[in-house]
Amino acid sequence: MDVGLPGHVARHIVPGPTPELLRLLTRAVTAPGTWLKLCGPAEAVAPHLPPAWAVKEQEYMMVMDSLSRALPRTPAGYVPAVTTRAGVTVARLLTTDGEVAARGQIALAGTTAVVDQVETAAGHRRRGLGTVIMKMLASAAVSRGARSGVLVATEQGQALYATLGWSLHTPVTPALMT
Repeated sequence: MDVGLPGHVARHIVPGPTPELLRLLTRAVTAPGTWLKLCGPAEAVAPHLPPAWAVKEQEYMMVMDSLSRALPRTPAGYVPAVTTRAGVTVARLLTTDGEVAARGQIALAGTTAVVDQVETAAGHRRRGLGTVIMKMLASAAVSRGARSGVLVATEQGQALYATLGWSLHTPVTPALMT
């Protein structure tokens, strides 16, 4: 997946990282700022990465078997905005001044919605905006034919997603090409 951010050029999700596959992949991928999201604990995959790959903080692949189309109530002082371009749906909550307070995006892989880059701006946290974004994304995904969802969560995100009905599938070890 092309990400195109500084320090995060591209991302590859590897569901079954064997030593042989990691050897081939790390020889082929040489662009600094490329990430590998390796499904498995660090102790199982890190020994098979060359020194140019930095292992980062553990993440978690989470799944939801049945997405809901129910739209959330938007908190006072925020305006929802949903756009779809090139198959990617972006949901945002904007302040009345147009500042992005929270955002997230999804793309479909068959009937599975892949959730990505969900974040809430520092000054707007602890107000339920992450929950609203996730429900906006789920509703948009269901309207496009999705039935289930998958995402990779940070430690902080895992707690939010669990309260929304997402369940842990596997630990994910992120590695960055330096």
